[in-house]
Amino acid sequence: MKRTKMIVGVVTVVLVVGIASCYVSRKKTPAMGFDTVAVKRGNLVATIGATGTVEPEEVVDVGAQVAGLILGFGNDKAGKTIDYGSEVEAGTVLARIDDSAYAAQAAQAGAQLQQAKAQVASAEANLEQLKAKLNQAQRDWERAQKIGPSDALAQSLYDSYEEAYESAKANVTAGEAAILLAHAMVAQSEAAVSRAQLDLGYCVIKSPVKGVIIDRRVNVGQTVVSSLNTPSLFLIAKDLKRMQVWVAVNEADIGNIKPGQSVTFTVDAYPGQVFTGQVGKVRLNASMTQNVVTYTVEVITDNSNGKLLPYLTANVQFEVGRREGVLMVPNAALRWSAPPQLIAKNARGAGSGGQRKAGGGSGGAPGGGGAAVSGADSPRGTVWVQDGKFVRPIRVQAGLSDGTMTEVQSDKLPEGTEVVISQSVSSGHGGSAADTTSAGTNTNPFIPQMPGRRR
Repeated sequence: MKRTKMIVGVVTVVLVVGIASCYVSRKKTPAMGFDTVAVKRGNLVATIGATGTVEPEEVVDVGAQVAGLILGFGNDKAGKTIDYGSEVEAGTVLARIDDSAYAAQAAQAGAQLQQAKAQVASAEANLEQLKAKLNQAQRDWERAQKIGPSDALAQSLYDSYEEAYESAKANVTAGEAAILLAHAMVAQSEAAVSRAQLDLGYCVIKSPVKGVIIDRRVNVGQTVVSSLNTPSLFLIAKDLKRMQVWVAVNEADIGNIKPGQSVTFTVDAYPGQVFTGQVGKVRLNASMTQNVVTYTVEVITDNSNGKLLPYLTANVQFEVGRREGVLMVPNAALRWSAPPQLIAKNARGAGSGGQRKAGGGSGGAPGGGGAAVSGADSPRGTVWVQDGKFVRPIRVQAGLSDGTMTEVQSDKLPEGTEVVISQSVSSGHGGSAADTTSAGTNTNPFIPQMPGRRR
Protein backbone atom coordinates (compact mmCIF):
# COMPACT_ATOMS: atom_id res chain seq x y z
CA MET A 1 0.00 0.00 0.00
CA LYS A 2 2.77 2.35 0.87
CA ARG A 3 4.53 1.44 -2.33
CA THR A 4 1.40 2.19 -4.36
CA LYS A 5 1.02 5.59 -2.68
CA MET A 6 4.66 6.32 -3.35
CA ILE A 7 4.30 5.51 -7.06
CA VAL A 8 1.16 7.63 -7.32
CA GLY A 9 2.96 10.50 -5.63
CA VAL A 10 5.94 10.29 -7.96
CA VAL A 11 3.69 10.18 -11.02
CA THR A 12 1.77 13.18 -9.71
CA VAL A 13 4.97 15.15 -9.17
CA VAL A 14 6.23 14.26 -12.67
CA LEU A 15 2.92 15.34 -14.22
CA VAL A 16 2.95 18.62 -12.34
CA VAL A 17 6.57 19.35 -13.31
CA GLY A 18 5.84 18.39 -16.95
CA ILE A 19 2.76 20.61 -17.16
CA ALA A 20 4.65 23.52 -15.62
CA SER A 21 7.61 23.09 -17.96
CA CYS A 22 5.31 22.86 -20.95
CA TYR A 23 3.52 26.05 -19.88
CA VAL A 24 6.80 27.89 -19.44
CA SER A 25 8.13 26.58 -22.74
CA ARG A 26 4.96 27.58 -24.53
CA LYS A 27 5.07 31.00 -22.95
CA LYS A 28 8.66 31.52 -24.15
CA THR A 29 8.13 30.02 -27.59
CA PRO A 30 9.24 32.57 -30.23
CA ALA A 31 6.48 33.83 -32.45
CA MET A 32 7.01 33.23 -36.16
CA GLY A 33 6.56 36.14 -38.53
CA PHE A 34 7.51 37.24 -42.04
CA ASP A 35 10.02 39.72 -43.42
CA THR A 36 8.39 41.72 -46.19
CA VAL A 37 9.41 44.31 -48.74
CA ALA A 38 7.15 46.63 -50.68
CA VAL A 39 6.86 46.32 -54.44
CA LYS A 40 8.28 49.49 -55.93
CA ARG A 41 8.46 51.11 -59.33
CA GLY A 42 11.72 52.28 -60.84
CA ASN A 43 14.40 51.86 -63.48
CA LEU A 44 16.27 48.59 -63.93
CA VAL A 45 19.56 48.03 -65.72
CA ALA A 46 20.97 44.55 -66.36
CA THR A 47 24.73 44.30 -66.78
CA ILE A 48 27.51 41.81 -67.40
CA GLY A 49 30.58 42.26 -65.22
CA ALA A 50 34.17 41.64 -66.33
CA THR A 51 37.71 42.83 -65.66
CA GLY A 52 39.98 44.62 -68.13
CA THR A 53 43.05 46.79 -68.52
CA VAL A 54 43.23 50.44 -69.63
CA GLU A 55 45.38 50.69 -72.76
CA PRO A 56 46.45 53.60 -74.99
CA GLU A 57 44.46 53.64 -78.21
CA GLU A 58 47.58 53.54 -80.40
CA VAL A 59 51.10 52.74 -79.24
CA VAL A 60 54.32 53.02 -81.28
CA ASP A 61 57.30 50.89 -80.30
CA VAL A 62 60.51 52.76 -81.20
CA GLY A 63 63.54 50.50 -81.67
CA ALA A 64 67.17 50.67 -82.79
CA GLN A 65 68.21 49.47 -86.26
CA VAL A 66 71.92 49.57 -85.44
CA ALA A 67 73.98 48.29 -82.54
CA GLY A 68 76.04 50.49 -80.31
CA LEU A 69 76.49 52.31 -77.03
CA ILE A 70 73.81 54.77 -75.85
CA LEU A 71 75.64 58.08 -75.51
CA GLY A 72 72.73 60.20 -74.28
CA PHE A 73 69.08 61.23 -74.60
CA GLY A 74 67.52 64.16 -76.42
CA ASN A 75 65.23 66.87 -75.05
CA ASP A 76 61.45 67.02 -75.02
CA LYS A 77 59.14 69.95 -75.81
CA ALA A 78 59.86 71.52 -72.43
CA GLY A 79 63.62 71.27 -72.92
CA LYS A 80 64.00 68.49 -70.37
CA THR A 81 65.87 65.25 -70.95
CA ILE A 82 63.68 62.54 -72.48
CA ASP A 83 62.16 60.36 -69.76
CA TYR A 84 58.88 58.74 -68.72
CA GLY A 85 55.95 61.03 -69.50
CA SER A 86 57.90 63.33 -71.83
CA GLU A 87 55.82 64.93 -74.57
CA VAL A 88 57.54 64.71 -77.96
CA GLU A 89 56.88 65.87 -81.50
CA ALA A 90 57.49 63.91 -84.69
CA GLY A 91 61.24 64.12 -85.38
CA THR A 92 62.26 64.85 -81.79
CA VAL A 93 65.65 63.29 -80.98
CA LEU A 94 65.09 60.61 -78.36
CA ALA A 95 68.58 59.13 -78.01
CA ARG A 96 72.02 59.00 -79.65
CA ILE A 97 74.07 55.86 -80.32
CA ASP A 98 77.86 55.94 -80.66
CA ASP A 99 78.42 56.45 -84.42
CA SER A 100 82.22 56.13 -84.64
CA ALA A 101 82.18 52.81 -86.49
CA TYR A 102 79.36 53.87 -88.80
CA ALA A 103 81.06 57.17 -89.64
CA ALA A 104 84.18 55.24 -90.64
CA GLN A 105 82.11 52.90 -92.81
CA ALA A 106 80.48 55.89 -94.47
CA ALA A 107 83.88 57.44 -95.20
CA GLN A 108 85.15 54.17 -96.63
CA ALA A 109 82.10 53.80 -98.83
CA GLY A 110 82.61 57.37 -100.09
CA ALA A 111 86.21 56.63 -101.00
CA GLN A 112 85.20 53.50 -102.88
CA LEU A 113 82.67 55.55 -104.80
CA GLN A 114 85.32 58.01 -105.88
CA GLN A 115 87.55 55.15 -106.95
CA ALA A 116 84.75 53.66 -109.01
CA LYS A 117 84.14 57.01 -110.72
CA ALA A 118 87.86 57.27 -111.53
CA GLN A 119 87.74 53.82 -113.07
CA VAL A 120 84.91 54.98 -115.29
CA ALA A 121 86.97 57.92 -116.50
CA SER A 122 89.95 55.63 -117.10
CA ALA A 123 87.85 53.14 -119.02
CA GLU A 124 86.41 55.90 -121.20
CA ALA A 125 89.90 57.24 -122.02
CA ASN A 126 91.13 53.75 -122.80
CA LEU A 127 88.19 53.25 -125.11
CA GLU A 128 89.13 56.36 -127.06
CA GLN A 129 92.64 55.00 -127.54
CA LEU A 130 91.28 51.69 -128.70
CA LYS A 131 89.01 53.41 -131.18
CA ALA A 132 91.95 55.35 -132.57
CA LYS A 133 93.93 52.15 -133.01
CA LEU A 134 90.95 50.54 -134.68
CA ASN A 135 90.72 53.45 -137.10
CA GLN A 136 94.43 53.11 -138.03
CA ALA A 137 94.17 49.35 -138.40
CA GLN A 138 91.08 49.71 -140.58
CA ARG A 139 92.84 52.11 -142.99
CA ASP A 140 95.88 49.83 -143.22
CA TRP A 141 93.68 46.86 -143.90
CA GLU A 142 91.74 48.70 -146.59
CA ARG A 143 94.99 49.67 -148.39
CA ALA A 144 96.24 46.11 -148.13
CA GLN A 145 93.04 44.86 -149.64
CA LYS A 146 93.45 47.22 -152.65
CA ILE A 147 96.99 46.02 -153.33
CA GLY A 148 96.41 42.40 -152.42
CA PRO A 149 99.14 39.78 -152.03
CA SER A 150 101.72 40.52 -154.76
CA ASP A 151 105.34 41.38 -155.37
CA ALA A 152 104.58 44.78 -153.83
CA LEU A 153 102.91 43.34 -150.67
CA ALA A 154 104.05 40.06 -149.21
CA GLN A 155 101.45 37.56 -148.06
CA SER A 156 102.66 37.65 -144.48
CA LEU A 157 102.35 41.43 -144.36
CA TYR A 158 98.91 41.23 -145.87
CA ASP A 159 97.85 38.78 -143.16
CA SER A 160 99.27 40.94 -140.40
CA TYR A 161 97.19 43.94 -141.52
CA GLU A 162 94.07 41.80 -141.40
CA GLU A 163 94.92 40.46 -137.95
CA ALA A 164 95.61 43.93 -136.59
CA TYR A 165 92.27 45.15 -137.83
CA GLU A 166 90.32 42.27 -136.24
CA SER A 167 92.24 42.66 -132.98
CA ALA A 168 91.50 46.39 -132.85
CA LYS A 169 87.79 45.74 -133.26
CA ALA A 170 87.83 43.24 -130.39
CA ASN A 171 89.72 45.67 -128.19
CA VAL A 172 87.11 48.36 -128.77
CA THR A 173 84.36 45.95 -127.76
CA ALA A 174 86.30 45.06 -124.62
CA GLY A 175 86.79 48.76 -123.87
CA GLU A 176 83.07 49.40 -124.11
CA ALA A 177 82.41 46.48 -121.74
CA ALA A 178 84.98 47.91 -119.33
CA ILE A 179 83.05 51.18 -119.26
CA LEU A 180 79.83 49.34 -118.47
CA LEU A 181 81.60 47.48 -115.67
CA ALA A 182 83.00 50.72 -114.29
CA HIS A 183 79.54 52.30 -114.28
CA ALA A 184 78.19 49.26 -112.43
CA MET A 185 80.91 49.63 -109.85
CA VAL A 186 79.91 53.26 -109.42
CA ALA A 187 76.28 52.27 -108.84
CA GLN A 188 77.35 49.65 -106.32
CA SER A 189 79.53 52.14 -104.51
CA GLU A 190 76.72 54.68 -104.45
CA ALA A 191 74.43 52.07 -102.86
CA ALA A 192 77.11 51.30 -100.29
CA VAL A 193 77.39 55.00 -99.52
CA SER A 194 73.61 55.29 -99.10
CA ARG A 195 73.56 52.27 -96.79
CA ALA A 196 76.44 53.66 -94.74
CA GLN A 197 74.71 57.05 -94.51
CA LEU A 198 71.50 55.35 -93.38
CA ASP A 199 73.31 53.39 -90.69
CA LEU A 200 74.99 56.58 -89.61
CA GLY A 201 71.62 58.31 -89.47
CA TYR A 202 70.13 55.44 -87.45
CA CYS A 203 72.56 56.31 -84.68
CA VAL A 204 70.21 59.22 -83.90
CA ILE A 205 66.90 57.78 -82.63
CA LYS A 206 64.02 60.10 -83.53
CA SER A 207 60.35 59.97 -82.64
CA PRO A 208 58.24 58.94 -85.65
CA VAL A 209 55.03 60.43 -84.19
CA LYS A 210 53.73 63.05 -81.82
CA GLY A 211 52.89 61.60 -78.44
CA VAL A 212 53.92 60.83 -74.88
CA ILE A 213 56.73 58.53 -73.72
CA ILE A 214 55.08 55.87 -71.58
CA ASP A 215 58.11 53.60 -71.33
CA ARG A 216 61.89 54.10 -71.56
CA ARG A 217 63.70 50.79 -71.76
CA VAL A 218 67.37 51.84 -71.99
CA ASN A 219 69.83 53.87 -69.95
CA VAL A 220 72.86 55.97 -70.88
CA GLY A 221 75.91 53.72 -71.24
CA GLN A 222 73.84 50.68 -72.16
CA THR A 223 74.79 48.79 -75.34
CA VAL A 224 71.97 47.83 -77.68
CA VAL A 225 72.43 44.89 -80.02
CA SER A 226 70.45 44.74 -83.24
CA SER A 227 70.46 41.30 -84.80
CA LEU A 228 67.39 39.31 -85.86
CA ASN A 229 65.03 41.35 -83.66
CA THR A 230 64.97 45.10 -83.35
CA PRO A 231 65.62 46.07 -79.71
CA SER A 232 62.84 48.21 -78.21
CA LEU A 233 64.01 51.50 -76.71
CA PHE A 234 60.89 53.64 -76.18
CA LEU A 235 57.13 53.13 -76.12
CA ILE A 236 55.15 56.16 -77.34
CA ALA A 237 51.39 56.63 -76.96
CA LYS A 238 50.09 58.79 -79.79
CA ASP A 239 47.04 60.19 -78.00
CA LEU A 240 46.31 59.64 -74.31
CA LYS A 241 43.07 61.63 -74.59
CA ARG A 242 41.43 58.58 -76.14
CA MET A 243 41.96 55.33 -74.28
CA GLN A 244 40.79 51.77 -74.65
CA VAL A 245 39.87 49.14 -72.09
CA TRP A 246 40.75 45.61 -73.15
CA VAL A 247 38.23 43.40 -71.38
CA ALA A 248 38.32 39.61 -71.11
CA VAL A 249 34.70 38.40 -71.50
CA ASN A 250 33.64 34.83 -70.80
CA GLU A 251 32.31 32.85 -73.74
CA ALA A 252 28.96 32.46 -71.95
CA ASP A 253 28.44 36.25 -72.05
CA ILE A 254 30.06 37.19 -75.35
CA GLY A 255 26.77 36.71 -77.24
CA ASN A 256 25.32 39.72 -75.39
CA ILE A 257 28.21 42.05 -76.37
CA LYS A 258 27.74 44.20 -79.51
CA PRO A 259 29.69 47.14 -81.01
CA GLY A 260 28.31 50.47 -79.82
CA GLN A 261 27.01 49.00 -76.56
CA SER A 262 27.11 51.29 -73.51
CA VAL A 263 29.73 50.46 -70.90
CA THR A 264 30.56 51.78 -67.44
CA PHE A 265 33.68 50.99 -65.46
CA THR A 266 35.62 51.95 -62.37
CA VAL A 267 39.30 51.91 -61.49
CA ASP A 268 40.87 51.52 -58.07
CA ALA A 269 42.82 54.74 -58.55
CA TYR A 270 39.58 56.78 -58.32
CA PRO A 271 37.19 55.02 -55.91
CA GLY A 272 33.57 55.95 -56.40
CA GLN A 273 34.06 57.58 -59.81
CA VAL A 274 32.32 55.91 -62.73
CA PHE A 275 33.73 56.23 -66.25
CA THR A 276 31.71 55.63 -69.41
CA GLY A 277 32.52 54.23 -72.82
CA GLN A 278 31.20 52.05 -75.60
CA VAL A 279 32.18 48.78 -77.21
CA GLY A 280 34.48 49.29 -80.19
CA LYS A 281 35.07 45.76 -81.43
CA VAL A 282 35.06 42.15 -80.32
CA ARG A 283 38.30 40.38 -81.19
CA LEU A 284 37.80 36.92 -82.66
CA ASN A 285 41.08 35.42 -81.43
CA ALA A 286 39.85 33.76 -78.25
CA SER A 287 42.19 32.56 -75.52
CA MET A 288 41.83 29.61 -73.16
CA THR A 289 43.05 29.60 -69.56
CA GLN A 290 42.33 26.57 -67.36
CA ASN A 291 39.66 25.40 -69.81
CA VAL A 292 37.91 28.80 -69.67
CA VAL A 293 37.49 30.50 -73.06
CA THR A 294 37.50 34.30 -73.10
CA TYR A 295 37.31 36.92 -75.84
CA THR A 296 38.96 40.33 -75.75
CA VAL A 297 36.52 43.23 -76.14
CA GLU A 298 37.84 46.71 -76.93
CA VAL A 299 35.99 49.49 -75.09
CA ILE A 300 36.60 53.06 -76.28
CA THR A 301 36.48 55.84 -73.69
CA ASP A 302 37.24 59.54 -73.60
CA ASN A 303 40.17 60.66 -71.44
CA SER A 304 40.21 64.38 -72.11
CA ASN A 305 40.78 65.07 -68.41
CA GLY A 306 43.84 62.78 -68.40
CA LYS A 307 42.77 60.87 -65.30
CA LEU A 308 43.01 57.42 -66.81
CA LEU A 309 46.57 56.15 -66.86
CA PRO A 310 47.81 53.31 -69.07
CA TYR A 311 47.50 49.80 -67.66
CA LEU A 312 45.09 50.55 -64.81
CA THR A 313 42.82 47.64 -63.89
CA ALA A 314 39.19 48.38 -64.77
CA ASN A 315 36.05 46.77 -63.35
CA VAL A 316 33.70 46.86 -66.34
CA GLN A 317 29.91 46.59 -66.58
CA PHE A 318 28.34 45.99 -70.02
CA GLU A 319 24.74 47.17 -70.24
CA VAL A 320 22.67 44.38 -71.82
CA GLY A 321 19.17 45.59 -70.93
CA ARG A 322 17.29 48.56 -69.49
CA ARG A 323 13.74 49.02 -68.18
CA GLU A 324 12.25 52.31 -67.01
CA GLY A 325 9.28 52.76 -64.70
CA VAL A 326 8.64 49.05 -64.09
CA LEU A 327 7.49 47.18 -60.98
CA MET A 328 10.37 45.50 -59.18
CA VAL A 329 10.73 43.00 -56.36
CA PRO A 330 13.87 41.66 -54.68
CA ASN A 331 15.14 38.40 -56.11
CA ALA A 332 14.67 36.88 -52.65
CA ALA A 333 10.89 37.33 -53.03
CA LEU A 334 10.91 35.09 -56.09
CA ARG A 335 13.20 32.54 -54.50
CA TRP A 336 11.24 32.15 -51.26
CA SER A 337 8.49 29.51 -51.14
CA ALA A 338 6.03 28.93 -48.31
CA PRO A 339 5.75 25.64 -46.37
CA PRO A 340 2.34 24.03 -46.98
CA GLN A 341 1.20 24.59 -43.36
CA LEU A 342 1.68 28.36 -43.74
CA ILE A 343 -0.43 28.70 -46.87
CA ALA A 344 -3.91 30.14 -46.35
CA LYS A 345 -6.65 27.48 -46.66
CA ASN A 346 -8.42 29.29 -49.46
CA ALA A 347 -5.16 29.44 -51.46
CA ARG A 348 -3.62 26.05 -50.77
CA GLY A 349 -4.62 24.57 -54.12
CA ALA A 350 -3.12 27.46 -56.06
CA GLY A 351 -0.27 27.76 -53.62
CA SER A 352 1.05 24.28 -54.13
CA GLY A 353 0.91 24.56 -57.91
CA GLY A 354 2.27 28.09 -57.88
CA GLN A 355 5.05 27.03 -55.57
CA ARG A 356 6.29 24.38 -57.97
CA LYS A 357 6.31 26.77 -60.91
CA ALA A 358 7.84 29.58 -58.89
CA GLY A 359 10.98 27.58 -58.43
CA GLY A 360 11.57 27.40 -62.16
CA GLY A 361 10.52 30.98 -62.76
CA SER A 362 12.65 32.49 -60.06
CA GLY A 363 15.61 30.45 -61.12
CA GLY A 364 15.49 31.97 -64.58
CA ALA A 365 14.98 35.69 -64.35
CA PRO A 366 16.59 36.74 -61.13
CA GLY A 367 19.55 34.45 -61.43
CA GLY A 368 22.26 36.73 -62.70
CA GLY A 369 20.95 39.65 -64.71
CA GLY A 370 20.73 37.99 -68.07
CA ALA A 371 19.00 39.04 -71.26
CA ALA A 372 15.79 41.01 -71.31
CA VAL A 373 12.58 39.00 -71.68
CA SER A 374 8.98 40.06 -72.08
CA GLY A 375 5.55 38.82 -72.98
CA ALA A 376 5.07 35.12 -73.62
CA ASP A 377 8.82 34.53 -73.35
CA SER A 378 8.91 35.80 -69.75
CA PRO A 379 9.48 33.09 -67.12
CA ARG A 380 6.63 32.57 -64.68
CA GLY A 381 7.23 33.11 -60.98
CA THR A 382 5.43 33.36 -57.68
CA VAL A 383 5.57 35.92 -54.90
CA TRP A 384 3.84 35.58 -51.52
CA VAL A 385 1.81 38.13 -49.59
CA GLN A 386 0.51 37.89 -46.02
CA ASP A 387 -3.05 36.79 -45.42
CA GLY A 388 -3.50 37.18 -41.68
CA LYS A 389 -1.21 34.67 -39.99
CA PHE A 390 -0.72 32.86 -43.30
CA VAL A 391 0.47 33.69 -46.79
CA ARG A 392 -1.05 33.34 -50.22
CA PRO A 393 0.65 33.24 -53.65
CA ILE A 394 0.44 35.69 -56.53
CA ARG A 395 1.57 34.50 -59.94
CA VAL A 396 3.78 36.97 -61.85
CA GLN A 397 5.81 37.15 -65.03
CA ALA A 398 9.45 37.84 -64.28
CA GLY A 399 11.39 40.08 -66.65
CA LEU A 400 14.77 41.75 -66.58
CA SER A 401 17.01 41.31 -63.53
CA ASP A 402 20.09 43.17 -62.37
CA GLY A 403 21.11 40.45 -59.94
CA THR A 404 19.36 42.11 -56.98
CA MET A 405 15.96 43.26 -58.26
CA THR A 406 13.72 41.69 -60.89
CA GLU A 407 11.02 43.20 -63.07
CA VAL A 408 7.60 41.62 -62.48
CA GLN A 409 4.23 41.94 -64.18
CA SER A 410 0.88 41.01 -62.64
CA ASP A 411 -2.58 42.59 -62.47
CA LYS A 412 -2.87 41.40 -58.86
CA LEU A 413 0.34 43.01 -57.65
CA PRO A 414 -0.04 46.81 -57.44
CA GLU A 415 2.80 49.09 -56.42
CA GLY A 416 3.38 49.16 -52.68
CA THR A 417 2.22 45.59 -52.01
CA GLU A 418 4.26 43.93 -49.27
CA VAL A 419 5.78 40.66 -50.51
CA VAL A 420 7.45 38.08 -48.30
CA ILE A 421 11.19 37.56 -48.66
CA SER A 422 11.82 35.32 -45.61
CA GLN A 423 10.47 34.06 -42.31
CA SER A 424 11.44 35.83 -39.11
CA VAL A 425 11.44 34.74 -35.48
CA SER A 426 10.45 37.24 -32.78
CA SER A 427 10.24 36.64 -29.01
CA GLY A 428 6.72 36.95 -27.64
CA HIS A 429 3.98 35.31 -25.56
CA GLY A 430 1.39 32.94 -26.61
CA GLY A 431 1.25 30.98 -29.79
CA SER A 432 -0.12 31.24 -33.26
CA ALA A 433 -0.84 28.98 -36.16
CA ALA A 434 2.76 29.34 -37.19
CA ASP A 435 3.99 28.34 -33.74
CA THR A 436 2.59 24.87 -34.07
CA THR A 437 4.58 24.08 -37.19
CA SER A 438 7.82 25.97 -36.79
CA ALA A 439 11.14 25.91 -34.99
CA GLY A 440 9.38 26.75 -31.72
CA THR A 441 7.89 23.23 -31.40
CA ASN A 442 8.88 21.40 -28.16
CA THR A 443 10.98 18.36 -29.03
CA ASN A 444 12.12 17.31 -25.50
CA PRO A 445 11.21 13.58 -25.22
CA PHE A 446 11.17 13.73 -21.40
CA ILE A 447 8.45 16.42 -21.22
CA PRO A 448 4.85 15.25 -21.71
CA GLN A 449 3.27 16.66 -24.85
CA MET A 450 0.22 18.87 -24.42
CA PRO A 451 -2.90 17.99 -26.40
CA GLY A 452 -2.96 19.64 -29.78
CA ARG A 453 0.84 20.00 -29.97
CA ARG A 454 2.79 17.82 -32.41
CA ARG A 455 6.30 16.65 -31.90
